[in-house]
Amino acid sequence: MRMHKSFCPVSDDEPNLPLLLRRIREAMSQHLERGLGALGAELTFTQYLVLKNIATEGPLTAGELARRLDHNAGAMTRLIDRLEAKGYVRRQPDAEDRRALRIALTEAGQAQWHAISRCSEDVQRLALSDLNEAERNDLLSLLQRVRDTLENHR
Repeated sequence: MRMHKSFCPVSDDEPNLPLLLRRIREAMSQHLERGLGALGAELTFTQYLVLKNIATEGPLTAGELARRLDHNAGAMTRLIDRLEAKGYVRRQPDAEDRRALRIALTEAGQAQWHAISRCSEDVQRLALSDLNEAERNDLLSLLQRVRDTLENHR
């Protein structure tokens, strides 16, 4: 049995939520990368997330992307460089702050996004396929409550 700061003792055979969530994320990202590869898209999971964020939110700064993906700024710059070399994104001046650059999808990036956007939905369907509708709803509701609890106790 081990002790956690400010928590009751926890036995070693209890489920470990952070480890379980990490393993689910890793498995989902591996399935997504395989799906992307099957479509001919040579993208990593993180590159996919950058395209998704820009496609759904519009042009973002490198800093905004880094914060959204929990990435450091230097790694995000290199990731954007790689996507720019593939022709999927371009840096454009920010209309409100001339010192800042926003990362936008190119036409090729928009076409790539349309070709791959269903991959994530397919992986989610696979991940939840052994659950009935009520179980899926319960799982998502419980995870949202856990998220809300943690966000409200920062």
